[in-house]
Amino acid sequence: MKRGLPRYVAGRLVTAGFLLAALSLVVYVGVDLLPGDPATARLGMNATPDQVAVVRARLGLDEPLSRRYLEWAGGLLHGDLGTSANGTPVADMLAGRLGNTAILAALTILLLVPSSLVLGIALGRRAGGRADGAASTLLLLTTAVPEFVVAAMLALLLGAQFGWLPATSLVPSGDSPLAHPEVLVLPVLSLLWVGLAYATRVVRAQTLVALRAPHVEAMRLNGFPERTVLRHGVLPAVLPSATQIWLITSAGMLGGTVLVETVFGYPGIGNVLVASVSTGDLPVVQALAVLMGALTLLATIAADIVGAAVARTGSG
Repeated sequence: MKRGLPRYVAGRLVTAGFLLAALSLVVYVGVDLLPGDPATARLGMNATPDQVAVVRARLGLDEPLSRRYLEWAGGLLHGDLGTSANGTPVADMLAGRLGNTAILAALTILLLVPSSLVLGIALGRRAGGRADGAASTLLLLTTAVPEFVVAAMLALLLGAQFGWLPATSLVPSGDSPLAHPEVLVLPVLSLLWVGLAYATRVVRAQTLVALRAPHVEAMRLNGFPERTVLRHGVLPAVLPSATQIWLITSAGMLGGTVLVETVFGYPGIGNVLVASVSTGDLPVVQALAVLMGALTLLATIAADIVGAAVARTGSG
């Protein structure tokens, strides 16, 4: 079975390539159908029809959709994300903001991984107790609350009401958010809230299964310390599934990041995406949609590969 893993990985990568191509087509056509016109957005609402026609011709908007898509997709393959309605290359617009969003997501993942692992194993070891029941109920309720609702509540309570942390995550132009760590706390907590609840519940369930496994019972009957049982019996059984969940949670976090950034005014891709949609700046919307879709797809494919590797290792 192990010999089939490279073939499976190659197959998933080929599938990912086809899905990315399909994604780019769906995104380009779908965004092109949105209300708004890049030429009008660039010139303003007072532009004359002749001026709009000239700009549309310069931007290639008077060409057939199929030709525009092929030119745009060809540019993507060479790292060209297109040009914004204001004449700025989209790659230049997003360079710094993508980095800021990456900082926010990375900090959330760095907290999510150890927190969900420790909390999930702790609850699994105490399954059926009062603490486990109360925590499991709270985690279940937490997963039903969207990130932007949590963000608004935290901004209102911890920011505006008590003044413990900034209610808005404003960063001086040219500075990295890491130079102002206080503006990162509430956005990270908002993203961590739902992701932690989901990952912890999965780790808890896997811990219960691992604790009932024959090899774990044998270790306990042979007098191994509980720490050793957890490290060598439970943890190796939990980590593969936990890794899948962390990857899937990371993929789903992208949509939540956009909403959370918008609530706090964080200088990431969220505000750019919202502003671009409202002004009809289609090249920016198309680039962001493809980037976010591609990252989500790749994270999901990675989770599939991890799951297949674990299954083949176990069956081998």
